[in-house]
Amino acid sequence: MNMRSCSCCSPSTKESKQVASLSSVLKVVSEESRLKLLCVLRKGEHCVCDTMKHVNLSQSLISHHLRDLKDAGIVSDEKRGLKVFYKLTDTGKRITDTLFKL
Repeated sequence: MNMRSCSCCSPSTKESKQVASLSSVLKVVSEESRLKLLCVLRKGEHCVCDTMKHVNLSQSLISHHLRDLKDAGIVSDEKRGLKVFYKLTDTGKRITDTLFKL
């Protein structure tokens, strides 16, 4: 099969852009600590201080991972008073539903 005939391999096609987007998401969620955070967030929204009780990571590392997940569109945040609460976006829910079925 000629690889040039695959639309996902041609740089200007919609499929190629989807492949690039999927690759970016998979890079973000493939890190074990981020997967643990996603598992916690599947159960509902949490602030960083609550998340620390569930995963064995420092506050700064959790914040870093959550920022990466937010930048990827997998989680969103909402500031309430002095705390910031994180939750899965609709995209994040679809991704985690798929990942945690495996």
